Amino acid sequence: MIIDVVMPKMGESITEGTILEWKKQVGDSIAMDEILLEIGTDKVDSEIPSSAEGVIVEILAKPNDVIEVGKVIAKISSEKKSSKPNDSFEKPDESLSVDPPEIVEKISIDHSKPINNQKEKKFFSPVVMKIVAENQLSLNELEKIPGTGRGGRVTKKDALLYINEKEKPETINLKNESRDIVQKNKMITSNEEEMSHMRQMISKHMVDSLSTSAHVYVMTDVDMSRIVEFVKLNEVSFKNQESYNLTYTPFVVQAAVQALLEFPKMNASIDDTKIKYHRNVNIGLAVSIEQGLMVPSLLHCEEKNFLGLCRSVNDIAKRAREGGINPDELSGSTFSITNFGVFGVTLGTPIINQPNVGILGVGAIKKRPVVVEDIDGDSIGIKNIMMLSLGFDHRLIDGAEGSKFINSIKRNLETMSLEFNF
Repeated sequence: MIIDVVMPKMGESITEGTILEWKKQVGDSIAMDEILLEIGTDKVDSEIPSSAEGVIVEILAKPNDVIEVGKVIAKISSEKKSSKPNDSFEKPDESLSVDPPEIVEKISIDHSKPINNQKEKKFFSPVVMKIVAENQLSLNELEKIPGTGRGGRVTKKDALLYINEKEKPETINLKNESRDIVQKNKMITSNEEEMSHMRQMISKHMVDSLSTSAHVYVMTDVDMSRIVEFVKLNEVSFKNQESYNLTYTPFVVQAAVQALLEFPKMNASIDDTKIKYHRNVNIGLAVSIEQGLMVPSLLHCEEKNFLGLCRSVNDIAKRAREGGINPDELSGSTFSITNFGVFGVTLGTPIINQPNVGILGVGAIKKRPVVVEDIDGDSIGIKNIMMLSLGFDHRLIDGAEGSKFINSIKRNLETMSLEFNF
């Protein structure tokens, strides 16, 4: 029985996906829930498991193809479970190739050594064949390319690396003009690497944001000494109760939520010439992952107490790093926070996460000598100081409003009630 594999629906707002990489090829056997391919959307990249067990008999989409949700992208035969492909599987699917006659004509320069011999049969994917045809490589050259894929297969990266090495420019260096001796030295060239789908999406969103919003920044210092002392005194009891560490991020989130309720325009967004005020405070929390950056949303933060914020922050950060974030969780934020202080950075100017009109940058907490004022006069003391930076959209927020907002966060942090029971 032939089973259709369709482009899955990754979220309520997702209508299409991009094929990033097929983990299996035509003729490969696959088990139920084994990873079949990787797809990307404008929000997240995901590995897709197989919905059936059998042998892959047809692949209907190439890498980088954008496919609508529900469209068939591959077919699996549930009747054949052998991992040995037959002759029909050895031949690349012509439906995936671009102008097959041209490819055959261009790569048939040298027939002295066939691709398939008695010792070993090599399979070249349509993507590799296209690269070979476009660069007019002979069959002899094709066989010389070392393969790093499954079973020694030549991948797209292998082919591009071979071509890049082959086409390195050379310089002519005249050593002895009297004898007119010419020596050739290879120029040093840097290696190239294709951007991942996630990196391309981040790049696009950042450039779009800069071209959309009029970015302005204000900064201020925050005395975090009380909160630092509180964390030291309660980190053990908190860990015993919640099974994860108490961090400074929930304190910043709570202070920002209180300020957003005080300044609702900072929690709004711009729709053409209209200001859209949001009923709920949904904090987009930037999380650094191996592939790049994700900004999942903490919804309805105005309804949560401090412990609820702690649990939400830990849960969403953990799932983001483990690849468990649903694409729908990457939208809906009304204000964003990015904590580059975890990397020891003191100050930064983050780009606004559209369609928000503001983003809070949180720096590292560092001990600094500061002037301490009291009724007995001024003195020098050592305090735990954290720098905050606020990026806001000047189309909606003026400097005065931005300054009042960041000072409200500062005040909320320095005067926060720390009567929590752990």
